[in-house]
Amino acid sequence: MFKAIPLFAIPLIVYNLMMLSGGIQPALAGELFAFDLMSGAHWTFSVHDAFIAAGVLILYFEIFKATRTGVASVLDHTLSTLVFVVFLVEFLTVAACGTSTFFELGLMSLLDVISGFTVSIVAARRDFGINNPGFGGD
Repeated sequence: MFKAIPLFAIPLIVYNLMMLSGGIQPALAGELFAFDLMSGAHWTFSVHDAFIAAGVLILYFEIFKATRTGVASVLDHTLSTLVFVVFLVEFLTVAACGTSTFFELGLMSLLDVISGFTVSIVAARRDFGINNPGFGGD
């Protein structure tokens, strides 16, 4: 059952909790750590960067999950679509969600929905032998 839970719900929930606990802009700008690189550049890693890095990792795992077929994958795609709709509605209607961080997470959620359906369709076509000579396709 846990395989059917869309992972993009995690950053959505964390962002909303941060938003409800106070100002989101200062929280996103907060520095988590910093390094001086050998080039002499000073690199800082903020909460915004952590959200984006987590989103990229989640997108990888969601695309990997999309390769499964079955009832759980259909439920996962449906819930992923619902999570994207929540991202979209909050981005358009909640002032604190009008940040580039939230927009980029929403965009990743959209890519999750699109890639999930695309990968599932390709996997289903392969499983059913569509367009394979000698297996009912031509």
